Amino acid sequence: MKKYCIMIVDDDVNIGNMLQEALEKNNYSVIRAYSGTEALMVLEKTKPDLILLDLMLPGLTGEELMPHLKKTLTIVMSANSDIESKVRLLYNGASDYITKPFVISELLARVAAQLRLANSDNEESSSYVSDNKINVGGVTLDPDLMSVSANGKNAVLTRTEEAILHILMNNPNRPLGRSTILDRISLSTPDCTERSLKQHIFNLRKKLQALDGVDHIETIYGIGFKYKS
Repeated sequence: MKKYCIMIVDDDVNIGNMLQEALEKNNYSVIRAYSGTEALMVLEKTKPDLILLDLMLPGLTGEELMPHLKKTLTIVMSANSDIESKVRLLYNGASDYITKPFVISELLARVAAQLRLANSDNEESSSYVSDNKINVGGVTLDPDLMSVSANGKNAVLTRTEEAILHILMNNPNRPLGRSTILDRISLSTPDCTERSLKQHIFNLRKKLQALDGVDHIETIYGIGFKYKS
């Protein structure tokens, strides 16, 4: 089994140490950089499989570093929860975005999902097979990988986004009330509220549109949402 190399780019030593310890316990090798400028120097000598990138860095900021990362898988880590910033970074090359503070188990799941997706794209046949995929309207949801694909492109979903999309795609063209959605996902994602549901739906629509240019989720005013097949 390949031992993946993860590069941590973060000037916060404590956070970097915590991440390194968790990654190494999960059999990843780790390299570190503490500024955008240092990261460029390290990347001249080695190519990690995935980069964990903080945005607030001395020297080159994380956002300024992004164009130099080319096709390297990159998960942005930032305390900035502004949706427009997230969307811009995802369009500009970030593979995923996680908001600080985060739970280590979720970050590790996102790392594993990105690496699995990349591995399945690069190999003609993948050893990973999922029997739980849902395909509606040209979009395929893989609940096991927490990913969605269409038009030859992939996007990684958060646990809450996957739970919401799973319900909507299992009920295509059928309006579902907000309370119905919240009730059905309450066990797997108890942190989702009626207020945050709108934001999760917004994020889902952006990710789906980035795949095939189609707005698959329709807001039914006064009721809730439906997935259009």
